[in-house]
Amino acid sequence: MALDILPSQDNRFRLHPVAPRLAPMFCLALLTASCALASFALACATPFAAFAVVAAAMLPLRPALLVVTGAWLVNQSIGFGVLHYPVDGSTLAWGFLIGAAALVATATSSAVLRALPQGRTPLVLAITLVAAYAAYELVLFAATPALGGEAAFTAAIVTRLGLLSAVWLAGLVAVCEIVRLVAPFGRKAMSA
Repeated sequence: MALDILPSQDNRFRLHPVAPRLAPMFCLALLTASCALASFALACATPFAAFAVVAAAMLPLRPALLVVTGAWLVNQSIGFGVLHYPVDGSTLAWGFLIGAAALVATATSSAVLRALPQGRTPLVLAITLVAAYAAYELVLFAATPALGGEAAFTAAIVTRLGLLSAVWLAGLVAVCEIVRLVAPFGRKAMSA
C-alpha cells in the first residue's frame, strides 16, 4: 500500500524513505533543496512547519533540529545573498526569529509524534502539522509587539500559509514515499 510508510522493524519514526544510517543525509538534502525552491518561489512564506514535521518524522530530535537549522541557513542565505533582503536590525531580527520558530516547531513535532499512537500515519502527520504550525506562528506572533508586523497575522493570511504548509508536507511525504519505493539501496538495507 502506498501510504504504508511505517516499516515493522522500527516504529519510532513515521517516515522511512531510506535506510536509517542514510536518513540524516537524505533528510538534509531533501529539506535544503526544498527550502531553496521555496525561498525562491515564496520568499517569506517558506513552509518551515512542514519541514519541521518531516524532520521530526524521520529523525531523532537533535538531528532533526540540525537539519531544520540547515534549511533555515539556506533560506537566509538566499534571502540576504540572492533576493537582497535589507540588512537592517528589523530584518535580521525577523530572520533569527524565523529560525527560532522553526526549531520550536521541530521540537513540537517531535513531542506530538512521540505522544500520538502508532499507525494511521497520514492522520498523525496532519495532526502534527497543525501543532507545529500553531507553535511556529505563535512564536512569530509573540514578537510583533517588539518588531511590528501584526498585519501579517490576519485569519486569511495565516490560513493561506497553513494550507501552503499542508501542500508542502504532502509533497515532501510523496517524495519520501517515491524514494522508499524505488530506491533499491534503501529497501535492501531496511530489510537486512
